[in-house]
Amino acid sequence: MARSLRRHEENIAAGPQRLDASRFVPANRRRLSAPGLRTFLAIADLWGLTEEERRLVLGYPSRSTYHNWAKHAREHRDFTLDVDTLMRISAVLGIHQALGVLFASEGEGIAWLRGPHAGAVFGGMPPLALITGGSQDGLLTVRRFLDAARGGLYMEPNAIDTGFAPYDESDIVFG
Repeated sequence: MARSLRRHEENIAAGPQRLDASRFVPANRRRLSAPGLRTFLAIADLWGLTEEERRLVLGYPSRSTYHNWAKHAREHRDFTLDVDTLMRISAVLGIHQALGVLFASEGEGIAWLRGPHAGAVFGGMPPLALITGGSQDGLLTVRRFLDAARGGLYMEPNAIDTGFAPYDESDIVFG
């Protein structure tokens, strides 16, 4: 434990660390591309995304490129996605995972994505509008919002929460 703490303190003292450049080499991207895209396609099916929305999430590749990627992924063939596309897929995977943690059913998570939200980052729009807006920033905004909520940070109220009254000391009973 002391050794682990010392190593942690040394890392903090060394300052911010650079990402390992090997994670971006074509061999690593090739290894992740087919399984990542297959998982993305399954999540897109679950969320009911149109082809246009799927392409926007992936950075708007041409229709032929999108269909070629999907065909290769379904056939378990090798292909290599660029870093931006893999980052976008990673954000979708993180959003899907967070929804699974925060909501009791897939249906509730999908309803949250599709319903208007009062959170400042959503401006009354459904979170799915940010996800399918075409920007990596929109994807990462939703992912960070859900990760913060999953970590216990305050999640601004949605319509279902408007009648909730906070607990006070009289509500706490020790038995």
